[in-house]
Amino acid sequence: MRMRFLGSTSEAGACPTLYETDRGTIVVQGLQVTDAEALADLRDVLDGEAAVEVPRELLTDIARRVLPDDRNGTVTAFPTSEGTPTATA
Repeated sequence: MRMRFLGSTSEAGACPTLYETDRGTIVVQGLQVTDAEALADLRDVLDGEAAVEVPRELLTDIARRVLPDDRNGTVTAFPTSEGTPTATA
């Protein structure tokens, strides 16, 4: 697998950072969530999986640059409406 740097909200190459793979997936580099209450909220965590916290701004910025909506050139993949975000693109 090969990865291409998409962006980061940190300076000097620190985390969190997003990458696009040659397999059409996104890789998230960041600090692992260790808060017991937060981890209890996760569903169906498999062996080898970990939760990584990423600022919403990083995801929306990358989405605007990488995932344009074919209809009008804007991104709707990460809406900012209240409630649980869902992918709409």
